[in-house]
Amino acid sequence: MTEKIQKVLAQTGLGSRREIEKWVAAGRVTVNGRRAQVGDRVAFDDKITLDGRPVKLARRRERTRVLVYNKPVGEICTRNDPEGRKTVFEALPPVKGGRWVAIGRLDINTSGLLLFTNDGELANRLMHPSNQIEREYVVRVRGAVDESMLNHMLEGVQLDDGLASFNRIKAGARSGTHQWFSVVLTEGRQREVRRLWESQGVEVSRLKRTRYGTVSLPSYVRVKEYMDLSPTEIAKLGKQVGIKFKQNALTPEEQAQRKRQMRKLRARGAN
Repeated sequence: MTEKIQKVLAQTGLGSRREIEKWVAAGRVTVNGRRAQVGDRVAFDDKITLDGRPVKLARRRERTRVLVYNKPVGEICTRNDPEGRKTVFEALPPVKGGRWVAIGRLDINTSGLLLFTNDGELANRLMHPSNQIEREYVVRVRGAVDESMLNHMLEGVQLDDGLASFNRIKAGARSGTHQWFSVVLTEGRQREVRRLWESQGVEVSRLKRTRYGTVSLPSYVRVKEYMDLSPTEIAKLGKQVGIKFKQNALTPEEQAQRKRQMRKLRARGAN
């Protein structure tokens, strides 16, 4: 069984199909020692390299999965850390025939919703700025905030890496020198939410992501817990970026496993 090389490499999470097509055209990819061409079909036992380094392919393609994970403060979004800090990948279940790809990142001091998938193409499309996928956060700031500051962040603030802005800001509860806000933006630049608030002279004391695209963090998924999205939820997520999933139906075993998982999470959430 063979598939086009750009599709196979995209599924590993290396990049989008369009990006990989450019790499192939530039001569950066080889198959069995031969320079690859755009549109070449490859099998999973072919030896593929990118810039001279071997690319490990999945031996077997599993149904597309997406995990919701409730990240705590203190975990980092890398697979390995030289300093020995805990990573988000340590809490995830094993995945057959592939690996988990994080859809976006959160810094070490930010908590909340992280999405993971075994489909690299889906991950890359959901992260690509051109698709304008909304990210929603709740943020607690310390310091006085007035209307002109909010308008400034809605209109756009010049940061070190370019103009940045929130799409929407909603004021929440106030307590002493602290106030909560809900903010929405469609970019995923490093520490962008924090930098926007800091540009107004206020300090972010808590930050939590609550939504990514069509997926919100369920209240019953506690910190350090994960949950599989249903096929219907995955289909909605893919629809946002033009991906139609063919394998939507769960096997009886998967259905039973998901029911057990949901019962466990909801029982904990109720306590």
